[in-house]
Amino acid sequence: MTDFIPVTPAHRARILEVWQAAMPPEYPLNERFLAYNLTPCAGEILAGQLAIQNGQAVGLILASVAENNPLGWVSALAVHPVCQRQGIGSHLLKWAEAWLKEHGCQRVRLGGNLRPFFPGLPVSLKENLPFFEKRGFQSPASQPYEYDIARSLTDYQPLYPQTLSLYNSSAIRLSASPSVAPMQPGQESDLLEFLAREYPGRWEFEAREFVRNGGRSGDYLLLWVESRVEGFCRLTLADSERPIERFYPQRLPPPWGQFGPLGISKAMRGRGLGGILIDAAALHLQSLGVAGCVIDWTTLVDFYGKFGFTVYNQYISLFKPLITAHP
Repeated sequence: MTDFIPVTPAHRARILEVWQAAMPPEYPLNERFLAYNLTPCAGEILAGQLAIQNGQAVGLILASVAENNPLGWVSALAVHPVCQRQGIGSHLLKWAEAWLKEHGCQRVRLGGNLRPFFPGLPVSLKENLPFFEKRGFQSPASQPYEYDIARSLTDYQPLYPQTLSLYNSSAIRLSASPSVAPMQPGQESDLLEFLAREYPGRWEFEAREFVRNGGRSGDYLLLWVESRVEGFCRLTLADSERPIERFYPQRLPPPWGQFGPLGISKAMRGRGLGGILIDAAALHLQSLGVAGCVIDWTTLVDFYGKFGFTVYNQYISLFKPLITAHP
């Protein structure tokens, strides 16, 4: 007999047990990573269910929804291998879809939530794709895959020679314009103004969460043109506000680092500043001793390939409507 109980923070050890049994070894989960992902963002509601057999957790689902967002997320679904094909996964997914619908969601995405475990279904778990397709999940034809890309920074050389004169590894802006430097305390408002102007939505929201949670200022690089921010890049290190482990860097040489998202203002595009910002991010992490570097959740594989990054992980994007459209 299988019982289903609501997930609570007290169930972290049980969640870890199910994850470690069900997931490939290239996607390890630890306490810090799990605790971070189980902490709701502002305006977010999290819920989940555990499947219990003989006192042991054998299945898990986690779902989330944000205020005024018609898209909800199934952020994790796992069933212990010895208990698969017993209807546990189907029961858990049905529960999550009903919960999301009750909270006003019109569509559901597998992964890709505000604090994601994955942006989609890992290709290494592709054997589970028919399970989701049978239950109405589909990949968008325009963008069926997402990628993590990676490289070692040990021998990184900038693609743009001018980067060396425009980037300052200290937290002090260069007098030259444009220039790239780590954000200093007190410049958070400049970052948020830029994001509200150029990238309203998720990237702005994540930056506001970063500031609200007391993130280290230097974990953002800012591109300055004259006296205004015209670009940004977020960084993650071992001691950053968000865990480096959530980017699954374990197959890369340590110490690890990550960068992204990054963006340039519309007015400054077409001038090579995006490439300079990428160079600057790689050089900055290199100066901090980072070897293995991940750029997560992107489709720009060819673009970043110019900088020596190659595909590290691949994910299948999956969505499902929860409300049937009427003609």
